Amino acid sequence: MAIVKSKLIKQLSKSYPNFLKKDLEKFTNIITSEIKQTLKRGERVELRGFGVFSTNIQKARISRNPKTGEKVNTPEKKTIHFKMAKDLFKKINNEEE
Repeated sequence: MAIVKSKLIKQLSKSYPNFLKKDLEKFTNIITSEIKQTLKRGERVELRGFGVFSTNIQKARISRNPKTGEKVNTPEKKTIHFKMAKDLFKKINNEEE
């Protein structure tokens, strides 16, 4: 099951009852917007112990529509690449540190 922002904020408010819910929401909004802006500038985002977000450029190419088989020009675009940290990998795979 995926975690959505509202569930994340609920979990944070349970863990940190001294903070107001609206402040936790502002905090998460600031973090996500900073990550988005940094990736948009083409820089990488490193969250120690979690992972690294970076952008890759997918070159323009000629692809085809699978339904009709007709050729379609696909323009160049940016994609997001995530590489998890070793700590997170070990935690997910229940390995001892």
